[in-house]
Amino acid sequence: MAKAFQDGMGTAERPSVHVGGFPVLTQLAEGSLSHVDLTAHDMPADGSARPLPVTKLTVGLDGLKTSGSADGAHARSVEATAFLSYEDVSAALGVSLSRGDEPGRINVMASLPLVGDVTVSAAVSVAKGNRIAFADVRTVQGELIAPLKALLDKALEEPVPLESVPEGLHLRSVTIAENGIEAHFTGRSVTFRPSSLSTA
Repeated sequence: MAKAFQDGMGTAERPSVHVGGFPVLTQLAEGSLSHVDLTAHDMPADGSARPLPVTKLTVGLDGLKTSGSADGAHARSVEATAFLSYEDVSAALGVSLSRGDEPGRINVMASLPLVGDVTVSAAVSVAKGNRIAFADVRTVQGELIAPLKALLDKALEEPVPLESVPEGLHLRSVTIAENGIEAHFTGRSVTFRPSSLSTA
């Protein structure tokens, strides 16, 4: 399972896998596992299909039916949290993100040589298609002149897809944390295989 995830997501290190329940060998012999936790780090962005890197992904799988190989497994239910650090998201979007002064909001600073910089506040929410949206943009500091507005529009205008999760998971909520954005996913009757990991 760890190898399948590593191959599908292109992580530098193999994810850690913890199997819950007892006895594990009996579960494996029967081809099912009551609970499995998977933790992966540093899933890189991969062009327009996967524009945002994921700093850390934790996946909890319940009622996992295994095939005895890395070819696939089926989970009755799945919960996952993708943590996107402000540093990683800033690098991907070309603007600087940080925690906002109000719940559910981030601060975004755009800067251009010879032009200056401006900081805006934006609300972060769930959009259709496992995407996060930035809305209700308000200027916090500086002047929102045309070149800076264009830079912010490019980064924030369109919802950004979160593709670094197994297929079949649905984005339910986002939380603004001290060091990044946490995206919470759930899924029912999810098939877990290498080919389902590269897109969502």
